Amino acid sequence: MFIILYLVTSMVAGDFYKVPITVAFMITSIYAVIVTGGLPLRKRIDVFSRGAGTGQMMLMLWIFVLAGAFAYSAKAMGAIDATVNLALTLLPGNMLLAGFFVAACFISLSIGTSVGTIVALTPIAAGIAEQTGISLPMMTAVVVGGSFFGDNLSFISDTTIIATSTQGCRLSDKFRVNAFIVVPPAVLLLVAYIFMGSDIASPKHVAEVEYVKVIPYVVVLLTAIFGMNVMAVLTVGLLLTGMIGMAEGAFDVFGWFAAMGSGISGMGELIIITMMAGGLLELIKQNGGIDYMIEKMTSHIHSKRGAELSIGALVSLVNICTANNTVAILTVGGIAKQIGDKYGVDNRKCASILDTYSCMMQGLIPYGAQMLMAAGLAKLNPISIMPYLYYPLLIGVAATLSILFRYPRRYS
Repeated sequence: MFIILYLVTSMVAGDFYKVPITVAFMITSIYAVIVTGGLPLRKRIDVFSRGAGTGQMMLMLWIFVLAGAFAYSAKAMGAIDATVNLALTLLPGNMLLAGFFVAACFISLSIGTSVGTIVALTPIAAGIAEQTGISLPMMTAVVVGGSFFGDNLSFISDTTIIATSTQGCRLSDKFRVNAFIVVPPAVLLLVAYIFMGSDIASPKHVAEVEYVKVIPYVVVLLTAIFGMNVMAVLTVGLLLTGMIGMAEGAFDVFGWFAAMGSGISGMGELIIITMMAGGLLELIKQNGGIDYMIEKMTSHIHSKRGAELSIGALVSLVNICTANNTVAILTVGGIAKQIGDKYGVDNRKCASILDTYSCMMQGLIPYGAQMLMAAGLAKLNPISIMPYLYYPLLIGVAATLSILFRYPRRYS
């Protein structure tokens, strides 16, 4: 129902702005409640509400609230303009795409979260796109793609931790296998970004950098890299924007409050979409949809290669339904372990397949938290970013080739 309402009708109309994603989710949610059988209407609504308000879902929403408040107050006090000017001063125009991709890869690898990386870099990337004339959807996609590099590889990423724990292997072993698969696409894409950015020129008149206004972003990046909780990171950044903004005369305390209020309001659509997606997941589980997919996907396995492909397809399909790569790995981790053991799949390779395919799918769906966050911060429709999401697509291709050609050989 969601695919028909949002993707198909938008493609028929030739305009992805014709159907608001919130309306598509609302109608789909009503449909899901109606077709859920065996329960009174009130119970069905309760199931939907339980999925919309899980602990993990609420944590995500609090991050969205803080991210919106930080992004808007940082913009109001001039932090984004100052950081953009600093980036333009340090990086030549032809290295902007490659530079931001490397920055997103490094930060996500350090902090283990794609959402945190997107929150930190997207406003800066959007500002640079505006200054240089680079396509805003492309610049946003560069950050989103690079953010999944660390989400997939980092030792402290929740997807890595869950993938290794469900498959019973060490983090370092899974990292080694994963690196063989995803580093070549990252290097290939970096070279492509260097060539793609060769005709980009920095603005001739870059304003003088106000270094004091860069401090909130520097602190946010450093505290995140050193492992501070993302909510604490955003709170520290928010306080710094307020103090520096008032000290520099960018706003008074009421102006700061107004900026935070605008930022929180700006996240409203994202919050509503996320809650409805969570409710849909709960109804899908209630109706046995995920169990059905697992049963169908595992009924035709006859070889090790088939087992690995089915694990990749399974976690991808569940990720489409859940819009959360961590939840997808948790959901299919147990059955993936059983499939792997039955057909002799190396646990390290199995963990890598789970993580890589889930990150690939999470990076491509327009209603995932990362895409919605990036689109919200850049003020774009998520669909407009999708044609430029090269890295998630490349790691999916690389993972499939690694299965078909038994690579890396010692783990296959």
